[in-house]
Amino acid sequence: MKPSRHSHMKFKICVSGAAETGHCSANALEQAKVLGEEIVRHNAILVTGATTGIPFWAAIGAKEAGGISIGLSPAGSEKEHIETYKLPVDYFDMIVYTGFGYSGRNLLLTRAADAVIVGCGRMGTLNEFTIAFEDDKPIGVLTNTGGTADILREIIEKSHRGQGKVVYDSDPKILIEKVLELVRKEKIVEI
Repeated sequence: MKPSRHSHMKFKICVSGAAETGHCSANALEQAKVLGEEIVRHNAILVTGATTGIPFWAAIGAKEAGGISIGLSPAGSEKEHIETYKLPVDYFDMIVYTGFGYSGRNLLLTRAADAVIVGCGRMGTLNEFTIAFEDDKPIGVLTNTGGTADILREIIEKSHRGQGKVVYDSDPKILIEKVLELVRKEKIVEI
């Protein structure tokens, strides 16, 4: 097969989840790490909110698999990112300091990605999910990880807005396959 003239392009997959993971399932962080690894194995780039917890473990997985990890920070500078927000800089190839706080960062984060994958989360994760849902983005939900990830199906059903482009799985490897299938349907240029 002849490579596409756009073969240098990569899908950008966001991993969203709780920064504080005390309420998550026992395997949630390991599952997040596998998500990062699988994103890289599929020649995609990981995008996160440059935070701790689920997104950070996805970044660890992506970097350990030899991939690219980009973070979008709520802070306006590296100093604010570290000192005010107390967020990490390790395991990121690049951090974009948005200066928009959490809610503004969440909007940019989900819009910068081709798809959003949601793991165990809290209110911020729910915010990222609803932005992606309203924007009709492909979304993957990593089930059985705890928090908001385990109630999203019910929220969608009770919201009476249709099912959106949402797929579910408890296996991160299968979930990535499902999400990438949705992303490919969205693309104009073959990657």
